[in-house]
Amino acid sequence: MPRVRAPEFPTNYPWLNTDKPLSIESLKGRVVILDFWTYCCINCLHVLPDLKYLEQKYPDSLTVIGVHSAKFDNEKEVENIRQAILRYDIEHPVIVDSEMTIWQNYAVRAWPTLMVIDPESYVIGYVSGEGNRAALDELVGNLIAEYKEKNAINFEALSFSLEKQRKPLSTPLAFPGKVLAFAITATEAKQLHQHEALLGEMTENSESVDEIIEPGPANSVIQSLVGSCLFIADSGHNRIVVSTIEGEVLHVIGTGKPGLTDGNFEEAEFFAPQGMAFDAESQILYVADTENHALRTIDFTTGQVQTIAGNGEQSHEIVPQSGKALEIKLNSPWDLERVGHRLFIAMAGSHQIWEMNLDTGIIGTYAGNGRESCVDGNLTESAFSQPSGLATDRLELFVADSEISSIRAIGIDENPQVRTVCGSGDLFGFGDRDGRADEVRLQHCLGVEYAQNYLWIADTYNHKIKRIDHRSGICRTMVGDGTPGHVDGQGMSVRLFEPSGLSAIGPHLFIADTNNHAIRLVELNTLEVKTLDFPGLCAPDVCVPDRAFGNT
Repeated sequence: MPRVRAPEFPTNYPWLNTDKPLSIESLKGRVVILDFWTYCCINCLHVLPDLKYLEQKYPDSLTVIGVHSAKFDNEKEVENIRQAILRYDIEHPVIVDSEMTIWQNYAVRAWPTLMVIDPESYVIGYVSGEGNRAALDELVGNLIAEYKEKNAINFEALSFSLEKQRKPLSTPLAFPGKVLAFAITATEAKQLHQHEALLGEMTENSESVDEIIEPGPANSVIQSLVGSCLFIADSGHNRIVVSTIEGEVLHVIGTGKPGLTDGNFEEAEFFAPQGMAFDAESQILYVADTENHALRTIDFTTGQVQTIAGNGEQSHEIVPQSGKALEIKLNSPWDLERVGHRLFIAMAGSHQIWEMNLDTGIIGTYAGNGRESCVDGNLTESAFSQPSGLATDRLELFVADSEISSIRAIGIDENPQVRTVCGSGDLFGFGDRDGRADEVRLQHCLGVEYAQNYLWIADTYNHKIKRIDHRSGICRTMVGDGTPGHVDGQGMSVRLFEPSGLSAIGPHLFIADTNNHAIRLVELNTLEVKTLDFPGLCAPDVCVPDRAFGNT
């Protein structure tokens, strides 16, 4: 078979993570891996740790170049790609291939595809999909050894001007993925204390929180949660922030370093946490620790973080399965919804909805056959495409099915069925169109919330919040003009930047406005939008959280 020379990069294309364009010719003498990716794709994200591993193992002889060939229109914008590079801590050069010219020149057919180029600038092979670290490691190692013998390899560590070095991110929040609003009454707190025997005698008729809950260090964690709270997945900072709905910070949970470490609030570690669910009775917050492929609990009665499902390793199985939660591997859990003793999980990596029985600790597939598609009907035959948001009206579970830009519904009572509420149900059927049912076009929706008898949708790549009647499928834009930005105001005069998470409490809707590193508040009665401030909160590497935040 004749050898194929690697096509040269087009000139005048935008580059990121480097201060000058690169060329195939300039990389002669090195092994090169081209990573064809698009930042919406969960499989592409799963490849990034493999690439980082190879880059660190062969720093003086391997160069990785990301070729960002966008699927969605929103992903063609250079600034949006820059934000994705910062969010996922990508440290190799990236060329922006928005017209898919490089994709076509290399005859690529799927995301992700890794193309391997030898030191003489010939393409010697490629792999598509994820889970190929060992094969790539062997191939790169063999190439380096072969060309070392020929004295034809250039051993020199290259350095690049990274986006994170040019403008370090030091905002109090970093790419918050999800937000959860919850009301905790003084009566619930009192009942909890009685149940846990943390307090002595209480005054049954007291109306004062201070009278109901005795002050003191032993009770400081629970006492701080009385009232309306916000739980914020500060994903880019690998931590959970707890505040009042006015922005007073109560707890900062996690060191800020990526890791899978249990323990108290100050020593625990998370890795890009996303969705959350709260049990007021037990005062336990459940967390989808996405890049750890695990579920964690934060116990506000003890001040401890614990892993309850997953072992930190990604599963590559898609066949329906079940087992003991700590003995089964997970695949990028992205959002959670609790209904009684049942914890539903949007398992984005396996394109499924899972369920964990909180009483027995058994976890397994609830709906979805694991194939990336849109199939309605019974649970076992149904199919989803990177489900990333969950909500419920206690009759159905609603799913933001991001890669098909659709909203799905799943029954959770007798004879459950899957249906599509609105959207095209097609992997490439996206856009920005209000209407009814399959007329509606969304663009990579990541968040969904049930409030005031409607579904509220974070239409992420359209930078909008939309409202859907889940009975008729009628969809209407409520907030956002569709242009990425950070502008408060009312209704469609507002600007958001890739909002990813929603949570409502009473007449208030909270938005995790991801690329603005902010939490926005919508007054649902007027559609007035403002940005919350969090006095005293800062990035982990900027300052040490004050113990007044409630860390124990």
